[in-house]
Amino acid sequence: MGFPKGRRRIVLVVAALLVTAAVAATVYRVLAPAEVSTVAQAAYPAAPQPPVGVVGRLPAAPLIVDGRLRVYAAHRQVYADRPVDFRHRTTPYWSYRRWPAELVGVVVSGTTVVSRWSDGRLVALDARTGAVAWRADGPRPAEQPSARRTGAAIVWSPPGLYLTRVADGRGVVVATGSGEARAVALGDGRELWRTDLVGACRTDVGTTATGQLVGVDACAGPATVEFRDAATGAVTGRWRPPGAGDELAVTPVGCRTGRSECPALRTAGPGDAAGRGWLLGSGDPLAAPALDGRDVELVGDQAVTVADGVLVGRSARTGEELWRRPDLGPGRVIAVQTGRVHLLTDARALITVDPATGAERSRFSLTVGQDGTGYAPGAAYAADGYLVVERLREPVDPDADDQGYFFTSEPLVLAAT
Repeated sequence: MGFPKGRRRIVLVVAALLVTAAVAATVYRVLAPAEVSTVAQAAYPAAPQPPVGVVGRLPAAPLIVDGRLRVYAAHRQVYADRPVDFRHRTTPYWSYRRWPAELVGVVVSGTTVVSRWSDGRLVALDARTGAVAWRADGPRPAEQPSARRTGAAIVWSPPGLYLTRVADGRGVVVATGSGEARAVALGDGRELWRTDLVGACRTDVGTTATGQLVGVDACAGPATVEFRDAATGAVTGRWRPPGAGDELAVTPVGCRTGRSECPALRTAGPGDAAGRGWLLGSGDPLAAPALDGRDVELVGDQAVTVADGVLVGRSARTGEELWRRPDLGPGRVIAVQTGRVHLLTDARALITVDPATGAERSRFSLTVGQDGTGYAPGAAYAADGYLVVERLREPVDPDADDQGYFFTSEPLVLAAT
């Protein structure tokens, strides 16, 4: 015997409701906002002391953390591997994922890794374990980094995400975007301040080494450099270079990483491609002609550049020439870090010198395996004695897809200097 017609309808309706509920539950589990934190299962590695030379090649751009780990960015993930001197990327030491937000920036201070997401969320991780240290709300990013498959734009110079230290030594994270700026304490994620910022007529520059957020404000007249206290959010000064026109481009110089903790800046107006250098301190910026020119790098108190094919070091404050190296061959300064200036010659030799004396620290060909030297250098990053360089296919075509743009499928070369 079958069910009576009315009862059969009820059974069908109930079955349909159960199927709908099951599908809804599955969709929710798949699409609902979520985070997955996979902490380290092994002991925190020791800092190695690799021999000078090329270490290996990588498919993604790393941040070097504490001289022990490499931290990478993926579409919806930040993760680390080790050892720092391994020749290839390895199985993640720890990993943190969020859904459906996208990762838009990563900065590192000591053993704290701060990630920024497309919904504005800031999440700090303890690099030693990968455990979440704190979470905080920030403004939604005003722009999405144009990150190719290496993720270099997200980890080496993320827009709108900065670090600095204020007068009492506390670390501060500043995030800008969507007409707003917020600052949180690096130690615990506690919000320190927030303020509205007008959008299109204001641009970020970065943070100073003395605890200020720097921006360019063109909202109420000619473009003006604005300094804001990172501890309180209060505007502490507004400044225009002598003789500046209505338009002004400002570039941070000598930053500890990305656009964070920068001791100097360079200003340029229309038709002024070289720009003028300025040292930052407690008062108005101090003119530093030794920093004039877009190819001049600042490391410590030394301004370093290649002039007429010769690597030259000068005092950033006085302009006095300290040393010169006419014997290195044509090339350009590709990166600097504390105690090191990295010159990549046209023959793709990497020569590292001491910025105070010009004395050579190391020299070797920047190639790995059978890859050769027929590449163009792209973005570069240096920290803890290591250097990472993107290698691009020649001739460089910025509009090419990743296969046509990068030199190989593992386009980053990692070296110990």
